[in-house]
Amino acid sequence: MKIAIIGCGYVGTAIARRWSRDGHTVTATTTTPSRLPELEQIAGRGAIAKGNDLDALQEVLSGQDAVLFCAGSRSPAHYEETYLDAANTLVEALKQSPTVKQVIYTSSYSVYGNQEGKWVSENSEIVEGGEKDRILYETERVLLAAITPHRRVCVFRLGGIYGPGRGLDRIFGRLAGTTRPGTGEYFTNWIHLEDIVGALEFAREKSLQGLYNLVCDVPVMGRELIDAVCDRYNFAKVSWDPAAPETRSLNVRVSNEKLKAEGFEFVRPEVLPIS
Repeated sequence: MKIAIIGCGYVGTAIARRWSRDGHTVTATTTTPSRLPELEQIAGRGAIAKGNDLDALQEVLSGQDAVLFCAGSRSPAHYEETYLDAANTLVEALKQSPTVKQVIYTSSYSVYGNQEGKWVSENSEIVEGGEKDRILYETERVLLAAITPHRRVCVFRLGGIYGPGRGLDRIFGRLAGTTRPGTGEYFTNWIHLEDIVGALEFAREKSLQGLYNLVCDVPVMGRELIDAVCDRYNFAKVSWDPAAPETRSLNVRVSNEKLKAEGFEFVRPEVLPIS
């Protein structure tokens, strides 16, 4: 297949390597010209394409069979430009790209909002959260509305991402020896890079359509995970202050049963114990 990857960061680079190795023709885009040589080594073809540049996106999509939209924002101030504006531009570009039969988008489980620890599935109602989550949710809606009889759209709601170069020690090491507000009794949902790559290939191969949660089998209490990381890497313990207001607003347990029912098998179904 000919596959375009819009946004080639941590996830995009990993799947570009996988698809290129499997013999697909991959075009990887970036907004940073200095990354072009790197992307051309990984994907075969690199291209400069800003999310709101319709002409550039139309050129990238020309002759493609599938497109993966997995852009990442450098800061909260750029969320709308990176996700929602880019999604609207992508949909416009697709109107002139009849060869594209599938679109895959990597969203976030944070769109569920604070469910006070309840289990949720893809059919659960969204709890209104902050501006970033509203933008991510609206981006999903825009892309799912681009489904046609000849084009399928798959949206993955990813858990917190960890993996090579983004280990739990690096994510939580900065908390070592600190005192955190609240009790740490909130649920977190994670997904390893290896399973993200596997799920993206599964979606391509099976032509998946619709919403799918892409998270580990077992949600983990924040306090439990941080304690385990500190124990595993011999970090100073993290203390908690129940008298201080809890700063984390996301507390939800996310089910991945829908994706497993499609036949997907997780390589790393649990984030604990830490290996």
